[in-house]
Amino acid sequence: MPYPRKYMPNIKSAAKAMRSSKRKQAINEKIRNKVKGQIKQIKKLIAEGKKSEAAAKMKEVMSALDKATKKHVLKKNTVSRRKSRLAKAINKLA
Repeated sequence: MPYPRKYMPNIKSAAKAMRSSKRKQAINEKIRNKVKGQIKQIKKLIAEGKKSEAAAKMKEVMSALDKATKKHVLKKNTVSRRKSRLAKAINKLA
C-alpha cells in the first residue's frame, strides 16, 4: 500500500488523483530546486563582483524562470520580479 491507511481515500478517482498529485508535486519540486540553485549561483557571482560571468549566467536563469512560468510552477509576477531584481543587481556592478 503506497499511502498510510489514514490518508487513503475511499473513492477510486480520489486515490488516482492523489497519486497524480504526488507525481506532479515531485516534478514541480525538481523544477523549483533547479531554479533556486541557478539563482544562488548568479547571486554568488554578483557577490564576488564577476559582472561578465553573471551576465552570461543570467541568460540561463531567465530561461529556467520562463520555463517554470510556462509549466505553472511559479507565478508570472514572481518570475518577473526575480528577473528584474537580478538584472538590477548585475547592472549595479561596476
